[in-house]
Amino acid sequence: MKDKKIWIPLFGILLLTVFIVNLSFGTIKIPFLKVIAILLGDTEIKQSWQYIVLNYRLPKATVAVLVGIALSVSGLLMQTLFRNPMAESYVLGISSGAGLGVALVILGSALLPPALVSVFTSSYGIVLVSVLGSFFLLLLVLFVSNRVQNTVTVLIVGIMFGSFANALVSILTFLSSAEQLKRYTLWTLGSLGNITWDMIALFAGCTILGLFGSLLTVKSLDAFLLGDNYASSMGIDVLKSRNYIILITSLLAGASTALVGPIAFIGLAVPHIVRLILQVSSHRALIIASAFLGAIIMLICDVIVQVKGDSFLLPINAVTSIFGAPIVIWLLVRKRV
Repeated sequence: MKDKKIWIPLFGILLLTVFIVNLSFGTIKIPFLKVIAILLGDTEIKQSWQYIVLNYRLPKATVAVLVGIALSVSGLLMQTLFRNPMAESYVLGISSGAGLGVALVILGSALLPPALVSVFTSSYGIVLVSVLGSFFLLLLVLFVSNRVQNTVTVLIVGIMFGSFANALVSILTFLSSAEQLKRYTLWTLGSLGNITWDMIALFAGCTILGLFGSLLTVKSLDAFLLGDNYASSMGIDVLKSRNYIILITSLLAGASTALVGPIAFIGLAVPHIVRLILQVSSHRALIIASAFLGAIIMLICDVIVQVKGDSFLLPINAVTSIFGAPIVIWLLVRKRV
């Protein structure tokens, strides 16, 4: 699988296949070939099937692809920057900052003027406060990053900021009503549905920008594998490159969290799976492969979410971990890492 001429087409075909399977699966099963016909604009297909595919399943599948790309690539960047296999896209406290912003308007709604409660607790309002929370934590991390030399220190500071934000959320949780707790808990479980095309277009723009930006950091990422001193000896501005990578990660992970809530496993495990499968160190290959595989796994998890049909939907955040953890364990054991 080291030859890009082999694995890029394979991943591309697999992604396209899983995408269409995702569109055909649900409460109402729609034949695979019918889904393809609908996507190609065939108007002879049942109107109800067209509506389900184009207005419900297609947006959700698109969001799944974008989330998989954003979290997988940002997780890879963090693992390389901090040379830590346990690092992930949320390690700098971005998810915690988003969670704090959402908690303030859901759990702390009594502290807000009544006129603002309905605005901030709407679907768009939740996205806005999530972005603001992530951005505020990002500014704090960048402030510290510019004042320390050791990259590991930035990691520790990010974890501390995240812990502080989680502590504030815990206090708000303790003081909240059962209805507020239920709504906040549902947000933390993640959801790929009920997202407008306008929001998806904005998210797609952030993901494409972040993916392109990450490909521009390939030289720095390859050098960071051997440490900050080695990167500096290669003529790389460590501080500037570190801030750039943090900004890209924040854009990808922050946009994803704001739109669908915190999603576990993807950012942590997908880079490991890609490394085990490809066995390469080039970050150009790792970034592209992580984007493909992250999108594929998110689509598969979204299919599993609907396994109970119309009775209820499983939480996507739980499914990503339940589905993914055994895969990683199996790969590690098989490779005898």
